[in-house]
Amino acid sequence: MVRTRSGFAGLIAAGTLLVPLLLGGCRRAAANASPGPSASPAAASSAGGPWTVLFDGTSLAGWHNFATPGAPAQGWSAINGVLTRTGEGGDLATDREYENFELELEWKVGPRGNSGVIYRIDPTAEVTYSSGPEMQVLDNDRHPDGRNPLTSAGANYALHAPPAGVVKAATLWNAARLVVNGRHVEHWLNGVKVVEYELGSADWEARRRLSKFATSERYGRAPRGLIALQDHGDRVEYRNIRLKELP
Repeated sequence: MVRTRSGFAGLIAAGTLLVPLLLGGCRRAAANASPGPSASPAAASSAGGPWTVLFDGTSLAGWHNFATPGAPAQGWSAINGVLTRTGEGGDLATDREYENFELELEWKVGPRGNSGVIYRIDPTAEVTYSSGPEMQVLDNDRHPDGRNPLTSAGANYALHAPPAGVVKAATLWNAARLVVNGRHVEHWLNGVKVVEYELGSADWEARRRLSKFATSERYGRAPRGLIALQDHGDRVEYRNIRLKELP
């Protein structure tokens, strides 16, 4: 029932306790109300294990150059909380292998910059990209690879092209998400699912045979492996790197 302003004024003027009672009722209702959606990224995440931070912001603990496991990492540094390619050293790989997971990170390249996130790498492979598929990291506007959708930012390198207009310009941060669950893979860029494919499917095999990986029989075959950040000779920065293993 809705009361008019004059009605309330009359009640107050009469010295009733209606206002305190109403305020008390509002407080009790608020206390008993169900909480709204959480703003926490962890609370909003999909099913799976807890999130694990892969880069602590201050060191390269948990990482090594792919070609020199067990040795201190070279060519990469932690600078103001950002994992940065600063010199020669080669691809930077996780110490651990992963099978099914959801990986989130942010990346930024300089003008003409080129890098990539490579996953399920066979640690016995000669180079990371001969066995591990790659989510491309690139300055689309200035690097030659940006002219071909199959090698543009967010692509499953050389096999699946993302839509245009999703990646941000060089020197700006991009949010990336990589979901690898069994044979199913998704690439997300700045909140948009840009690529989706099934490893080993007839479509995937046809694309592989038409790509530079036609003679790489180990490419995309490993059920688990290392994750690497590619050293392509350019400055690239990564931050907020975290991973959640999936059942």
